[in-house]
Amino acid sequence: PRHVDLRPYVLVSDRIQIVPGGLTRVALKEGSLVVNSSQGGGTKDTWVLDD
Repeated sequence: PRHVDLRPYVLVSDRIQIVPGGLTRVALKEGSLVVNSSQGGGTKDTWVLDD
C-alpha cells in the first residue's frame, strides 16, 4: 500500500460542476508519507467510472 492525496476539481461559471475525477498524488516509496512531486512523490490521474 502507498499513501495518497486526492485532489478533486470543481469548475465554476454560471453553475458549479464537479469533475468526475482528479489528480492523485502518491508516495512512490513504500512506507513514505511524502506525496509532493518536488520531494520524491508521484502523480496519477483518477477517474470516476460510475456513480
